[in-house]
Amino acid sequence: MLPFLLIFSSSEKFYTQYFYCTRIWAKTILYGMGFIPKKISSAKLIKDNSYMFVANHSSIIDIMMMLAVIDHPFVFVGKKELTKIPLFGFFYKRTCILVDRGDKKSRLQVLGEAQRRLNLGNSICIFPEGGVPVDKTIELAFFKDGAFRLAIDHEIPIVPITFHDNKKRFSYSFFSGSPGIMRAKVHEAISTLNKTQTDKRGLKNQTFEIMLEELRNPSL
Repeated sequence: MLPFLLIFSSSEKFYTQYFYCTRIWAKTILYGMGFIPKKISSAKLIKDNSYMFVANHSSIIDIMMMLAVIDHPFVFVGKKELTKIPLFGFFYKRTCILVDRGDKKSRLQVLGEAQRRLNLGNSICIFPEGGVPVDKTIELAFFKDGAFRLAIDHEIPIVPITFHDNKKRFSYSFFSGSPGIMRAKVHEAISTLNKTQTDKRGLKNQTFEIMLEELRNPSL
């Protein structure tokens, strides 16, 4: 994939082609590791429309799963530390919106860059927990505001995605994990039309409850 990734990551105008290459890469990694993605979707995504994709975060494999289950081109907002990973970090830095979570200025810059990419017609993917919870017993950590603020500002639908098995299959703990099915539920889109920032908390809580209910009572 390297020659294609180098070419298609060289300019934003090739981002759609780059995205489809990364989907091939992600699926190759998942199936090569013995993981079988299983998706059920209630979302009816419209081609060329922008969306805010939000998913629970429990494993580094979440990135590959997002690419495997969503065929609508999107841009990741992710932590800057991942740029240190050899090869992966090179393309991550060229194509994703990076945030240093310990730097307030960086977080503000991310909002500006995300707005620019949305204006170009891209969708955005954010893990609203802000990272993998340190306490592994937490089902779903409380969400941060960024994804919901952006969705309201641009009046784009929020699409919640629940990953059931990523932590179990490929956790951050050594001597754990196994091959097998990895379930993903893509929920119905939540409209933000005519919403204002005063509705942000309600949208955030609604999204949180949808995902928590799915984690506790799987529909697949």
